[in-house]
Amino acid sequence: MPLVTTTEMFKKAYEGGYAIGAFNVNNMEIVQGITRAAKKLNAPVILQCSAGARKYASHDYLVAMVKAAAEETGLPIALHLDHGPDFETCKSCIDGGFTSVMIDGSSLPYEENVALTKKVVDYAHAHGCVVEGELGTLAGVEDDVQVDAEAASYTRPSEVFDFVSRTGVDSLAIAIGTSHGAYKFKPGQKPQLRFDILEEVGQKLPGFPIVLHGASSVNQEHIKMINKYGGEMPDAIGIPEEMLRKAASMAVCKINVDSDIRIAMTAAIRKHFSENPAHFDPRQYLTPARELIEEVVAHKIDVVFGAAGHAND
Repeated sequence: MPLVTTTEMFKKAYEGGYAIGAFNVNNMEIVQGITRAAKKLNAPVILQCSAGARKYASHDYLVAMVKAAAEETGLPIALHLDHGPDFETCKSCIDGGFTSVMIDGSSLPYEENVALTKKVVDYAHAHGCVVEGELGTLAGVEDDVQVDAEAASYTRPSEVFDFVSRTGVDSLAIAIGTSHGAYKFKPGQKPQLRFDILEEVGQKLPGFPIVLHGASSVNQEHIKMINKYGGEMPDAIGIPEEMLRKAASMAVCKINVDSDIRIAMTAAIRKHFSENPAHFDPRQYLTPARELIEEVVAHKIDVVFGAAGHAND
């Protein structure tokens, strides 16, 4: 099956009250773990690459791997650029086979964000690609995206209709209390999503797909594995799964996952080497890593996002 855009995915997700998982990929084992979970659950899926992933694995390798996964599984799979920093990066991805791109102008003054986003949208739509924009800024660190907590800001619902109307974006990432990276909250601080903002945004943009970034709900068991087998990873508090499920039942049609995959992969590899220190064949330690990624992704798709069984809607 050829790669698809997110247009039909989001329409069905919005109507069905579930969200599509958008999982960051960096190598073959991650692509396989994600798509095997999606195939097992017959779920649509978005594979997304950051600018850092393109630098690490190269654009052509990533596109080829994702196309191979779509052909092998027969699933509707979209290939998305996560946090495109500028027009040139978005253009390169559009020209190079991506079906969706995000232009992240959220740190710019509002009018500059509008102008940059519209420029990307005009080019993308002329080439059959869809665009995600962003309003509001999330704290935390993810690849080249770094925002101090003091600089984070919630999305202003009063701006969303104007932004979408003037730019023509196909989906909108908003800031309602999530955070990039594994370490989201200080000790004793309870995570809380601003569902009032999400509800107001949904009222101002009825039927329009909303995106949540920084939505990892980091599994404490995986962190314990890393600590037990030679790591020094402090406890991390992710977004409670019930909050993400509630968001998916509202206007949120796409939920991003990156840190959970990285932590699971690292935990499996460290456990393997602790138990098998003489192994040197990458297949021996990457196999359990791929299997744990598949397990984590399957849980997200089924329990958290509610997307299982919706590949052929």
